[in-house]
Parts: sequence; structure tokens; C-alpha cells
Amino acid sequence: MQQPDSIVIIPTYNERENIENIVRAVFRLEEGFHVLVIDDGSPDGTAAIVKALQKEFAARLFLLERSGKLGLGTAYIAGFRWALAHNYDFIFEMDADFSHNPNDLPRLYKACSREGADVAIGSRYVSGVNVVNWPMGRVILSYFASKYVQLITGMPVHDTTAGFVCYRREVLDSIRLDKIRFKGYAFQIEMKFTAYRCGFRLKEVPVIFINRELGTSKMNGSIIGEAMFGVMRLKWDSWFKRGAMQRKAAGNGVQR
Repeated sequence: MQQPDSIVIIPTYNERENIENIVRAVFRLEEGFHVLVIDDGSPDGTAAIVKALQKEFAARLFLLERSGKLGLGTAYIAGFRWALAHNYDFIFEMDADFSHNPNDLPRLYKACSREGADVAIGSRYVSGVNVVNWPMGRVILSYFASKYVQLITGMPVHDTTAGFVCYRREVLDSIRLDKIRFKGYAFQIEMKFTAYRCGFRLKEVPVIFINRELGTSKMNGSIIGEAMFGVMRLKWDSWFKRGAMQRKAAGNGVQR
């Protein structure tokens, strides 16, 4: 069987209730996606479930085990490096808890493979507010956090913190992954902002986000704080780097 061009990266920590169902749901899709699970030492045995599934899906399911809870951002960076090393052209981020519907994966794939997008974002807010089973306070916080990021960064993206994303490999090859600093939800903002500043085309694909039914949310106050204050740092750094580039160009006699 020919290797497909796409892989779905699923980071996990204590997702034993969801991991088998989400893996099987992805493998039922006609596109034949591969799956890479990155488990951060889940004490509930998530990795053991994946290993058992690998006996059934040996050529399609892969596992990276890490020694502890090292953060969402570092998990994805590890997954990106693995996927690039194994020559995948389209690399996805997706949660394990069904808040991202696997049936939307082909739509993100189509946006990148046929419609010219370099980054396809499964967006909760591009066509209204498409969130199910979240408390109203959390919906408001998430929505206005994305608006705040959009205002500060100037990115033409409505759902800046979305974690359901497809990247063309050219994007990840171009971004210096070792320079991505954030670990929590600010990681999602930083990746989109970096791709945007590199000149890649970002496209939002409307999706419905459904709050997890099984397992425990990983959201906490420190993650939210990192996202809110991290945005200002990203914008500040972008000004500094632009100013440094302009000074360098002027020193070389280049008119800008």
C-alpha cells in the first residue's frame, strides 16, 4: 500500500476513555490518514491502549512516548519533526477528545491540497460562534480572546487559538521550530502568527466545536494567562525584528 501524504498528530495525557475511538474514527475516513499519538506519560494507561491498537494498525498508527507532562506545544513540535522526517506533505493537529470532529479532516485537507491554503484552520468563529456544551463564560472568554489576538497581531484570523489545523510541510520546514517558545494555548497563536509573518496563506474552514464528553479538560488559568500576555510579547518581538531588519538594510545601503 502506498504511503499517504497526510498524518494526524494527536497529543494525549490521560485520554484512555477517548483514544481508541478517535483513532478508529480517523481510520474509517476514505483518505487513509496516518495517526501519530504523542503521549506525555499518561498514568491512566493511554499509551498501552495505543500499543494494543498498533497490532491491528501496524502500518498506520505510530506512538511517541515522553517521560512526563511537558506541554502541548513541545508535544506538537516533537510531532512536527517526526512527520517531516517521515516525508508527510500535510500535517494535522487534532485533540483526542472529539471536540474536533474527525469527519472535518477531509475539509481541512482539501483546503490545503486543492484550494491553495498553506495553513487550514478549523475555525469556531469564522461563521458566528459554533461551540456546543461550553459554559457561557468560557465561550465569551474564548471568543473575545481570539478577537484580542486579532486586534493586537493584525492577523486576518477569527479563531486564533484553534487547535484543529492542517499545515503544508513547506510551512513547518520554513518555521524555526526550535524558536517557538510557548507551550500552552499561546503555542497555537504563535504558530499561526509566525506562518502569517512568513507570508503563508491562512484559510479558516468553519467547524463545530463540541466540548468533551469523556475525560478531563486540560484548560487552566496559567494557560489562559500565557496566551493573553504572550500575544503582546509576540507583537513586540515582531516590531523589534522588523526594526533590526530595517537598520541592517539601511547599513547596507538598501532603500526600503
